[in-house]
Amino acid sequence: MLMTPNDVSGLIKDNRLLHIAGAENALRQLPRGKWVGGSTEYFVAHEGGRVSDELLFVTQLTDVAKDFTVRAYTPDDISKVTGDAYDNGFSIVIVPFDSDVHKVYARNAAGFKGMFLKNITGWVSGFNLNKPGQYPVTVNGITGEVYTDKAVALHVEVPDNKTAIVNIVNIFEQDESSPVIEFKDEGFEVTKCLVDGKEVMLADYIADNNINTELPLVGDYSGNGINISFKSIDEDGTVHFYAPVFTGIKYRIARSISDYKREFNTYASVSGDINAAFSCNCILNFLYGGLEGKTINSFKGPVTFGEIAYQLVNQTLVYVIVE
Repeated sequence: MLMTPNDVSGLIKDNRLLHIAGAENALRQLPRGKWVGGSTEYFVAHEGGRVSDELLFVTQLTDVAKDFTVRAYTPDDISKVTGDAYDNGFSIVIVPFDSDVHKVYARNAAGFKGMFLKNITGWVSGFNLNKPGQYPVTVNGITGEVYTDKAVALHVEVPDNKTAIVNIVNIFEQDESSPVIEFKDEGFEVTKCLVDGKEVMLADYIADNNINTELPLVGDYSGNGINISFKSIDEDGTVHFYAPVFTGIKYRIARSISDYKREFNTYASVSGDINAAFSCNCILNFLYGGLEGKTINSFKGPVTFGEIAYQLVNQTLVYVIVE
């Protein structure tokens, strides 16, 4: 829920285990305690989509935690996140946007030892897009340290009679009428691609076919759709993404969405769960869907600059249930 820093400080002093999201200046007002945090000023709250640099979104985890640990990670040791995770539990990993640790995680997480044997979730911290000079941060509440270059993780062990499950709500699907797009090079930026096997400049393909870049590429990962969102296109034709593209994956442009709010509520209802222990939603869904002031029926939480459901995903709602 959204709370003032003063009220959140009371929860921290009451020894609650918390996940906290908000503006850096609000996070810095909090005392040390059992919490981790990251920066964003965008939220999906009970009263609807909100933008605020004064309020904090707080997720209380005390009732689902048997034990916990907090760790900070550099680009050199972020691969240890799976080894530090509990066998019966889940981990919330927060990574600063566009940092080296963000790029290392995005490119390599799927190959971390034991990645898909642990419940790894989380998000990419960001800033207010309309306020120049801000930078994304993460916070280790145990030590009070604020980072721009390290990820933080809250590893939660759940009781023996409980199980944690990571899931996603992705309203996008491949447009089957779209040609297959493949890449010879991997990374956050490309110039060329293969469209139905023919090499072209991706920027030219987008322009010539009037592609709506608010729609992501959707990759086919063994039948699961993973979004890769467009960030920008340079004058020289370089196309930048919010997550890396990979070789060997067949992508298509997503099918069009006519009503974000309706689609999200429909997909969330199909999921059947409104009591998530943790959830986050993408900034692009918030902006392109015009979610500010609009109510989403379930899954309240921070609006983020990338989501983690094991690996990095885009334009996706990620959530954890403990049952």
